[in-house]
Amino acid sequence: MTPLPKRRFVIDMYSSRYPLWCMPEEDSARIRAALPADWELIEVEEEADGSGDGVPRRTPALLAALADAEVYVGFGIPREVFECSDRIRWVHSGAAGVGGSLYPEMRESDVIFTNSSGTHGVPMAEHAIAMMFYFARALDHAEVGRRQRRWNRDPIADVPGPVRELTDSVVGIIGYGGIGRDVGRRAKGLGMRVWAVKRHPDQDYPEVERLFGPTDLHEVLAGSDYVVLTVPSTPETEGLIGAAALAGMKREAVLVNVARGTLVDEAALVEALRSRSIRGAGLDVFVDEPLPASSPLWELDNVCLTPHVGGVSPRFWARETELIIENLRRYLKEEPLLNVVDKQAGY
Repeated sequence: MTPLPKRRFVIDMYSSRYPLWCMPEEDSARIRAALPADWELIEVEEEADGSGDGVPRRTPALLAALADAEVYVGFGIPREVFECSDRIRWVHSGAAGVGGSLYPEMRESDVIFTNSSGTHGVPMAEHAIAMMFYFARALDHAEVGRRQRRWNRDPIADVPGPVRELTDSVVGIIGYGGIGRDVGRRAKGLGMRVWAVKRHPDQDYPEVERLFGPTDLHEVLAGSDYVVLTVPSTPETEGLIGAAALAGMKREAVLVNVARGTLVDEAALVEALRSRSIRGAGLDVFVDEPLPASSPLWELDNVCLTPHVGGVSPRFWARETELIIENLRRYLKEEPLLNVVDKQAGY
């Protein structure tokens, strides 16, 4: 009797360029051990894209791996990969943002799509807090002095000066999902007053002083000392922070973006920073990545720029693998999965 073909679980998380985004052997071994005997695990040993959107490619090795695949785990799934198999039933992305994978074919399919919201929450929240501290302690002024080899004490110690305490400052968190809550809890622990904007402000959070809906964004911008963007990138949120939004912020306010670059009109932001109509901006994400050398953002001294590393953590794979294994258990038992993406809402 011919044996039945095994159900196939594909992992496409290999990277020689960025070892941090390459699934360690011990973690793929844990997933293999969690699979029943009638399943096989296929690891694609070609360069994957850890940006979350996935690099379009149709290579022989990938086509072979995806033939008859039921589950695909990668960093997003580009259309070219999705079209390689008509048997995929569950796709998991190692990124929290999934906008690049929500093309019509995915949206209209019955494929379950999960993301890694939560696994990046701790490092991204700490990154956002670090950017707030950067401006609260006037480290941008200290950095100017360092570059000039000058003891730049007077501008920092001036009264009134650029130094602030985070304690009792208002942080407005735009997007109060898993990452936003991680920011909010840490901000509350530092004595900050937490305001949050949520698409459906229908529940209470102990750390939140005031919870708003999207239509009240202007009130949050006007009242916040720090505005932190943790909202997903969708057609509705693209360009969310433009000239009008920036004009509505306090002159001493700081904008922090650890979500997606498309949320901010960069030209309007550059103008606001040049004119000092806001205190500064901490940016980990940009419209174009890598940020071009020609970008005027590089020339400004009231910015903190990092190269999309807010989610970097030595503990990422431990959290990610736990999520995959738990969802695998649920999938096999036909139970609801964690972190299911609303493909119509975009997150």
